[in-house]
Amino acid sequence: MNPSKCPVNCIYVTASALDARYTRICVASIRHFYPDVAIKLLPGGALEDGLQHEVARYWNVGMAEVRCGDWGWGFVKLEPLFGPPGKRFLVLDSDTVFVGDVLGTWADSTAYFLVDDEQQSEADTQRLYYNWRKIAVVDPAARPPRFVFNSGQWFGTSGIVTREDFGLLIDWSRMPPKLRHPDLLMPGDQGVLNYVLNQKAMIDGVSVERRKIMRWPGHGMDGISAATVAGHEAPPIVVHWAGFKKPYLGAMPGADVLALFEKAYYAKIPFGPLLRRLRAARYFCGAMLDTIATRARLLARRLLPSVRIMSASKA
Repeated sequence: MNPSKCPVNCIYVTASALDARYTRICVASIRHFYPDVAIKLLPGGALEDGLQHEVARYWNVGMAEVRCGDWGWGFVKLEPLFGPPGKRFLVLDSDTVFVGDVLGTWADSTAYFLVDDEQQSEADTQRLYYNWRKIAVVDPAARPPRFVFNSGQWFGTSGIVTREDFGLLIDWSRMPPKLRHPDLLMPGDQGVLNYVLNQKAMIDGVSVERRKIMRWPGHGMDGISAATVAGHEAPPIVVHWAGFKKPYLGAMPGADVLALFEKAYYAKIPFGPLLRRLRAARYFCGAMLDTIATRARLLARRLLPSVRIMSASKA
């Protein structure tokens, strides 16, 4: 795509030390369709050693200019909103890939924002996003949401929503930022972003368009495979593996698509095939150790009350 005709000024990919494998895969998927679009990593915390240099040198990926530190659960994804006015962008979670002409979806839109056309029941909206009735206690202007969307992929325009628009619900004075009322919204950026965009749309008339731009593998991969993606026959959407990270990539739904782009990534790296295997092994071992540690902590929590009771009875 001619950069002068590209519908976005930048694609932001969130990144941290824990998701470096998926960051690489995501970058390779974007470059498969858009060799020249600007891509920048949004660091939510410390990155894996060498990742920044590697993606810059071999994949022409820069770094977003955000404050260094721990951004907590996804709050760094809000930072593109506060850039120079009028810049159009796409924000992605690392565990996503392009499988088609995703940017073309927004090319003919004049809306300031474009989000996935997601359908949820009222109960699931409250569980996954926010309960507007409870928020009305602290914000009398609260209204029922017109739409909800997963914040792992959304198009936006800077300068339309300000940091102050989030001020009632986010404390920006600390790192990581904190929700002022965590019992009212889903933790992290997703609930509060949905709330603020809904309020801006309903009260201020900010244009938010909805189209089907996301596929969750839990709902199937119909029409999406390594073959259809490589042949440019897959639909123009983002596949998002939210909640599906496994120690072994082959155990993921749609693993062939992930493998397609991981191989493409390492094809441009010196000693890439060997490095891919070594990193995959390291990732597997790290994930297994994390699983064991988590289970040990949960077991300790269950056993601790019994130990205290036994100690008290002996005393």
